[in-house]
Amino acid sequence: MAREKTTRKSASMSLTNFTMSEIFKLSPYNKYVKSELPKVKADNPDLDHKAAFKLVAERWKNSPENPKSPEYPKNNQTQK
Repeated sequence: MAREKTTRKSASMSLTNFTMSEIFKLSPYNKYVKSELPKVKADNPDLDHKAAFKLVAERWKNSPENPKSPEYPKNNQTQK
């Protein structure tokens, strides 16, 4: 008895209906940079990309969205 051929879907075929953000989860830093970089560039149109990126990175250090920042909500809770 002959075996039936099975069709296989390649990995790339199954991922075609998804966007990159759905496939790869962005880190909190990536999300912050994605939202803040356009704001910094709009506020400072004379800055080149490198300088604007440095400014965003400096702001990230004390951002409440940064899990390692003392401003992060979980880090502000007092221990009982």
